[in-house]
Amino acid sequence: MFLICLSCQRNSEMQSEGASYLQGEWVQDSIPGQDQMLHYTLTDLTFTCDSIYTTMHVRAKQQQIPDSCYNDGAWDEFAKGVYVVRGDSIIVDGIYTKAQGKQKVSGCYRIGQYLPRFKIASYSKDSLVLESRYDQRPIVLRKVRDITCVPKERYQ
Repeated sequence: MFLICLSCQRNSEMQSEGASYLQGEWVQDSIPGQDQMLHYTLTDLTFTCDSIYTTMHVRAKQQQIPDSCYNDGAWDEFAKGVYVVRGDSIIVDGIYTKAQGKQKVSGCYRIGQYLPRFKIASYSKDSLVLESRYDQRPIVLRKVRDITCVPKERYQ
């Protein structure tokens, strides 16, 4: 029993540094052919240490959700979580949130866990191309702001 207790490790209360080349704010300006699409999402990502904050700008020409949520076919969704880079992949464990960052448990759009899986197709100092495991279109992002990781306590 003593050996089992020694093998367990308590999660750190401090953030880890994350991937240095990802630190910053990244925006997706457009998707090829978006004017012809009935539904698409543009993604903004912010990487701070090992944390990720996502804003998804959703556009829909056809209403497939209740009137009170449709908002003339344009709305934003938010998520936050922690990420790790494994080989050429970014693995995220997060939750959908309200705009101010509080967990979203009900309402319009997505709720619950935010668990995207991205393959890093390419990156440079100011460009990042991700391939989503759930979507065939690449996410082409450009860096708009650098962020320097200063680890802080989690859950502040």
